[in-house]
Amino acid sequence: MPMTQAKRVVRSALWLNPVFDARLAQEQDISLGVFPVRGNPAAAWDMLAGAHVYHVSAAKDELPQEWFATGELIARCPRLFCVSSSGAGYDTVDVPACTAAGIAVVNQAGGNADSVAEHTLAMLLSLSRHMMQCDRRMRRETGFTREDIMGHEARGRTVGLVGIGNVGTRVARLARAFGMEVIATDPYVPAAEIERRGARPATLQQVLEQSDFVSLHCPRDASTLKMIDAAAFGRMKKGAIFITTARGGIHDEAALVAALRSGHLAGAGVDVWDREPPPLDHPLLAMDNVFATFHNAGVTHEARRNVARIAADQIVDVLAGELPPRLVNPEVWAIVAEAKRLLQPMR
Repeated sequence: MPMTQAKRVVRSALWLNPVFDARLAQEQDISLGVFPVRGNPAAAWDMLAGAHVYHVSAAKDELPQEWFATGELIARCPRLFCVSSSGAGYDTVDVPACTAAGIAVVNQAGGNADSVAEHTLAMLLSLSRHMMQCDRRMRRETGFTREDIMGHEARGRTVGLVGIGNVGTRVARLARAFGMEVIATDPYVPAAEIERRGARPATLQQVLEQSDFVSLHCPRDASTLKMIDAAAFGRMKKGAIFITTARGGIHDEAALVAALRSGHLAGAGVDVWDREPPPLDHPLLAMDNVFATFHNAGVTHEARRNVARIAADQIVDVLAGELPPRLVNPEVWAIVAEAKRLLQPMR
């Protein structure tokens, strides 16, 4: 019998670039279900119970926790064999629980890398040249001089990258174009490969101590939570600038506030937060030397379209039995492939 509409993909109704739905619609044997995140849980569970692939939003503060890919959700989805995160991060996915259940987890790493790298350099240049301070002071006061807000050129200064994957590699390329020296630390990348990606290999301590700008581009996991704490900020150069477009929780927000208030750090560019968006009374938002953005480094029209496209392409590949290129837990793939559950028609 033909297996038309046998393969089921489910996602929430949170906004997604329409290229995702359009790509899946090109496949005659794939059906897509879209459930509301609020108001009709029965309909949502009905869709999820029959899903082979759950494309879950990576926005941890937008998606209600009920719909996170946890062990509880997995237990109610007996046909599920792949969880696809909508972004490079997968904060809404319990990867160990998926792995224990033999469920593949895929993300969209690299899909928004150009946008995030551009955002990082925009923060670096704005903070170095005191553009934010100038803009704010011009709107509320007169009588200050141009020398009062005089900044520094980026050329000749050192940017230290914590992580040199898809985004870090692009940041290194852009920084070198501005005449900067680039150093990087990454436990997953050999020294020779770090050099090939355009940076001098260094330890985390060397990155902190030698850099004029420290920029985070590492994943958030058990090994990186609160990695940049008070001691780490203390090891940075006096007058250095801290930038993060990675994930909230990797840096200690209270420690960053203290490092800026003491004058040890000259500024910070913060795109990611413990709570997103942060409350209006967050102390970092009251500081003129903080460039604050709403986890939108990778949110451009181009990046959202690209991420949606590669997510849909990867799901199509998974449903065809092909090894996905962005598999987070490769140890489960043999289990998924051997089970051949993707070839089973829905009854």
